[in-house]
Amino acid sequence: MIAERVLAACRDRQRLRRVPPFRRTGGSPVQCAAPQARVYLPLHAARVHHLNMPDPLAFVTYTFVMSITPGPNNVMLTMSGARFGFRRTVPHMLGIACGFVAQLLLVCAGFAALFARWPGLQSALAWVGAAYLLYLGFTLLRRTDVTADSGGRPLSFLQAALFQFLNPKAWVMTVTAATLFLPRGLGALATGGYMAGVMEGIGLPCMAIWALFGSSLRGLISAPRGRMAFNVVMALALGTTAVMMVR
Repeated sequence: MIAERVLAACRDRQRLRRVPPFRRTGGSPVQCAAPQARVYLPLHAARVHHLNMPDPLAFVTYTFVMSITPGPNNVMLTMSGARFGFRRTVPHMLGIACGFVAQLLLVCAGFAALFARWPGLQSALAWVGAAYLLYLGFTLLRRTDVTADSGGRPLSFLQAALFQFLNPKAWVMTVTAATLFLPRGLGALATGGYMAGVMEGIGLPCMAIWALFGSSLRGLISAPRGRMAFNVVMALALGTTAVMMVR
């Protein structure tokens, strides 16, 4: 009997030696669980360690601040709203939205790595965009009228979309959003839809506010002095924005 107890104690001691010691880790219980044990966990609990979802509130706040503050798009929308009215400015707004979404998806797909490899590329785009804004400001100062009756036409859908690739503020928004707020583990389609939905769901109303603001000035610029003051203010705003783009 004593010999059997000794043999049983030896077997128990050998089994204990085979068990790896417990190590404290920073992972979640799902991460610490053995792969075989995860079969018995709920489906969402077994996959939660693969999903890294940044705080949506911070993403929404960042997008709102960047969308509502003055920039090349907002200044141009104000000019278009004042000269052509809100309805004729809608294609301009939609062009900005579509161009921005295309830019955002390219950045999320890794297009921003080109700027890291060739830093001068982003600077060249900024200079071209700044030159375009200065051209608009100079043209505005030479005009005596800013109403639609004096000729001209608003920026087209395609022109507004292509301008986003010359807009440094748009590049800053997309690169920052992809760096800080891009969710991991959702899949390419869901990730792109989430990023574009949040940024355009906030961006379009902000653009509408600036276009409506410009449209509300149509009565003010009906007088010659009002037109001259509006031309000077908008030209200065375009020039200031151009300088800020390349500084």
